[in-house]
Amino acid sequence: MQNFNGKICVVTGGAAGVGYALCSRLAELGAKVVLADIDIGGAEAAKAGNPGIGANMEPVRVDVTDASSVRQLMEYTVGKYGRIDVLFNNAGLAIVGEIRDLSLEQWKRVIDVNLLGELHGIHYVYPIMIKQGFGHIVNMASGFGLAPGPNNAPYVTSKFGIVGMSETLRAEAKDLGIDVTVICPGYIKTGMLTEMQTANADPADVASLIPVKMVDVKAAADKILQGVARKKKVVAFPGYVGALTFLYKFVPGIFLKYNLKQIRNFRKIRKAAK
Repeated sequence: MQNFNGKICVVTGGAAGVGYALCSRLAELGAKVVLADIDIGGAEAAKAGNPGIGANMEPVRVDVTDASSVRQLMEYTVGKYGRIDVLFNNAGLAIVGEIRDLSLEQWKRVIDVNLLGELHGIHYVYPIMIKQGFGHIVNMASGFGLAPGPNNAPYVTSKFGIVGMSETLRAEAKDLGIDVTVICPGYIKTGMLTEMQTANADPADVASLIPVKMVDVKAAADKILQGVARKKKVVAFPGYVGALTFLYKFVPGIFLKYNLKQIRNFRKIRKAAK
């Protein structure tokens, strides 16, 4: 994966989870990484925690829900480094619960961060890359953006939107010299799962219902970067993501039975609404 050596990469949500793993691996591969996160303390700690490669990381505060903050991030990066080779639109969150238990504020929060946050990144980096004549936009979606699941509707909605936005952008950007990759992983062992936000359910109980083995975050970062280096259109892993997507598209009756099992299991640990 020496494709990243010397590249200027911006990673949103870079202070923790997949974002942190991506920043660390990119820095190891010789990229200059703008580690962007709303938690600037966490971003600075991420740099300090990598003494061997920290010189390749630059912490910058960004709030992806604030368009002006994202614009400033892109302008700062180009002003300092002269270009942006790869944008990793990674910042995201999930709030787990049934639709009947979710507030509008919770819906809006997830969509603001996940979907509009990535839109803001595209909106401000795309003109820069058009002017350059090259660049790569990497959008973090989810396996839930290919095959929906219950108990996570705002997240699913945002990730389906990201997949659709990425597919549309890919066609428009191709002849302008810009590549687009959408990442659709399954469950990755990160703080999003171990410290998840929930509605009317205990986080530990929700985590216990995950029916598959979670992917190690460093392994996930490597899988993502391998796909990006090869300029793949979609990077989906592990294998069950593809299997569920197949069922969703071609055997919808079986897919519905699978989802009914998931919601019925969830209702065993759901707390009654107050």
